[in-house]
Amino acid sequence: MTDPNTPKPDQKPDSGRPAPQRGSRGVMSWIFILGLMIVLFAVMQSSTSGREVTSWNHFKTLIDPANGHLQESTPGSPEPLVVKSDRIVATIKPHTEGDNPGNEPAAVYHLIDGGNREFYLKQIEAMGADFTADTRQSIWSQLLLTLGPFLLLLLLIWFLIARSMRSAGGGPGGMLGSFGKSRHRISTKEASKIRFTDVAGIDEAKEEVLEIVEFLKNPKKFQRLGGRIPRGVLLVGPPGCGKTLLAKAIAGEADCPFFSISGSDFVEMFVGVGASRVRDLFKQAKENSPCIIFLDEIDAVGRRRGSGFSSGGHDEREQTLNAILVEMDGFEATDQVIVIAATNRADVLDPALTRPGRFDRQVPVTLPDVEGRLKILEVHAKTIQLADEVDMKRVARGTPMFSGAELAALINESAIIATLENKEAVDQLDLEEARDKIKFGRARHSRKIEEKERIATAYHEAGHTAIQAMLEDADPVHKVTIIPRGQAMGATFSLPEKDRYGYGRKYIEATLRVLCAGRIAEERKTEDVSSGAAMDIQMATAFARHMILDWGMSDRLGFVRYAPDDANESLLIDKDYSPDTARIIDEEVKAIIDAAYADAERLIAEHWATVSAIAEALLKYETLQSSEVETLMAGGRINRPTVSDLLDAESGGKAPPASTPSEQADESGEEDGGGLLPSPA
Repeated sequence: MTDPNTPKPDQKPDSGRPAPQRGSRGVMSWIFILGLMIVLFAVMQSSTSGREVTSWNHFKTLIDPANGHLQESTPGSPEPLVVKSDRIVATIKPHTEGDNPGNEPAAVYHLIDGGNREFYLKQIEAMGADFTADTRQSIWSQLLLTLGPFLLLLLLIWFLIARSMRSAGGGPGGMLGSFGKSRHRISTKEASKIRFTDVAGIDEAKEEVLEIVEFLKNPKKFQRLGGRIPRGVLLVGPPGCGKTLLAKAIAGEADCPFFSISGSDFVEMFVGVGASRVRDLFKQAKENSPCIIFLDEIDAVGRRRGSGFSSGGHDEREQTLNAILVEMDGFEATDQVIVIAATNRADVLDPALTRPGRFDRQVPVTLPDVEGRLKILEVHAKTIQLADEVDMKRVARGTPMFSGAELAALINESAIIATLENKEAVDQLDLEEARDKIKFGRARHSRKIEEKERIATAYHEAGHTAIQAMLEDADPVHKVTIIPRGQAMGATFSLPEKDRYGYGRKYIEATLRVLCAGRIAEERKTEDVSSGAAMDIQMATAFARHMILDWGMSDRLGFVRYAPDDANESLLIDKDYSPDTARIIDEEVKAIIDAAYADAERLIAEHWATVSAIAEALLKYETLQSSEVETLMAGGRINRPTVSDLLDAESGGKAPPASTPSEQADESGEEDGGGLLPSPA
C-alpha cells in the first residue's frame, strides 16, 4: 500500500501544508478593490468634463448675459453657471462660434485660485449673470484626494499583515511568510536518472553510502541485532571529485523522497530566516520519512562558531547552524531520516556538527587513482564516438591528480576538437590536446614571437629537459615544446611512473634543480635574464618553504612544524615562533634553493653541449618527444623532416594540409609514452 505521506514525483516541495482558506483571501481582495474604486471615483469627481478656457476675458464674454452665449436654466438640468472652489463651470449654447460648434450644449470651465474667489464672484455679479455657488462637492473631492493615498496605503499594509498572519498559522514561516519556508528540491527514484553505475572511481565511498540505501529499503534488517544507522553522513573531498554526483545517485537508488538544498539557500537578508527554513525542512522530512536530506556546501552555514569573522552581533549563520544541530538531535529512534552533507572544507566545520550523533560518519571522496581515472573515462566516453586505436589506459596514466570533473571535461573537449576538425571519431591526438588545453590553455600557433625571445625560450626549456633527463629521482621527460600555450611560452612535460601521494626529499631536491636549470641555461646563452622563470621561482620557493615549515626537512630547525594552522580563521595573523626562528626559516629556505641552483649550474656547465643540441632541435622542430630527447642526450641527431620540408616536397603537386609541429612529432612514429604531465618546470 502506498503511504499517503509519500510525495509523488511531480509533487512540489510545499505539498503537505494546509492550504490557506480561500474565503479569507477573497474578502481581503474585495476590500482592496473597493478602496481602489473609492480613490478612482474621487479622482473622477474632482475632474469636471469639458473644455478649459484659460483667458478670463474670453471666459467673461461667454458668460456675459448681454452676449447670449450662456445656456438658459431649465428645471431638471444642471445650472448653466456654477462657481466652485477651484473653477467656474459654464454651459454654453450650441453653434457658438469657436467654442461650441456642435448641436448640443457644451461645458467650459476656467480655473481659479481659491483665495481670489470673491474677486470673480464680484465680477460675475457686476455682469448681472445668474450663478450658483457650489462648494460642498469640491470640498468632498479634495478630502478624498487628500486621504485617498493614505487610505490605499493602509489597505495595502492590512493586506500584507493579514497574509503574513495566515502564513504564521499555516506553517513555520511565521511573520516572514514564504521567506521562512525551505527552498529545497524534492526528487524520487523515478525522477532521478543517475544510478551508482554512473559513479566511478570512488568505490569505497559508494560502499559506505550503499549501507544507507540498504537501511532505507530494509530497516528491520539492521534493527535485528540492535544496530543504529548513522544520523548523518559527511562527504568530504576536493572540488569536482563527485560528492554531489554521489548524492544524486543515492536519490536514484533509494526508493524514498530525497530533499536537496544548498547551504547558501538557508541564509537571507532577514535575521531568523535560515533557522526557520531549517525547521521547515526537517518538519517536512519527518512527515515524509523514510527519506534523505542532502545539504550541499554545508560549510556556508556550518563554520566554526566564535571565529575571527564573527561580527560580534546577531550572526544569522550561527543561528542557522544552531537550528541544524537542534533538529539533528531531535530525531527519534523511529525517525528514518538520514542527513547527507557535502563539503570541501571539513577543517573549518564546527566540532558540534561532526561529533557522534550528528555527522558521525565521514566519507572521503578523494581524487581517483589510475584505475579510478580509467573507470571515469570509460563512463564519460560512452556518449562520444571513439576511434578504434584509442587507448584509455594511456590517457588515465597521463592524467594524475585529475578530478572526475576534469576528466569529464577532457572527454567533452576532445569531442569538440574532433568535431571542429571534421573527424569521424575522436582519436588519441584529440584526447591529448584536450588534456593540455584543460591544464594549460589553448596552443597559440599563430602568435608571432621575435627570434631573440624564441631562442631564450628554447634554451630555457632545454635546460629543464636536460637536467630532468639526467637526474634519476626526477620524473621521466615525456615531451618538450616551445609552442605558446596559455600564459606559458613553452613547457616541459613529464610522465610520472606512479600516482604520488607524498614527496620524498630526493624527489624534491631533484625537482628544485630542474626548476633552477631553465633560468641558468637561458642566462648562459643570452647573457640576460627574463621574467619567464617567474613560475619556476614561485614553485621552488613553495617547495622549500614546505620542506622547512611543514615537513621538518631542516637540520637546524628539526622535527617541528612552523606552518600556521589552516583552520585558524582569526583576522590577526599570529606566528607560533619567535623572530629569531623566523630569521632561521628564511635562511634555511634560501640555503636550500641556493644549493639547488649551484648544483644545477654545475650540471648545465658540464653538459652544455647536450643543452645546446636540445635547444637547436627545439628551434627547428618546436616539439620533441621523449625518444627524441633520449637520442639527443646520447649524442645522436634527429633527421625527421620539419613541416616546411614536407610542404616544400609537395610544392610540385597538391600540397598536403599543414599540421601543427606537435602533430608532426606525434605522427612521426616515436614512442608516445601513454600520456603526459607537466613537470614542475
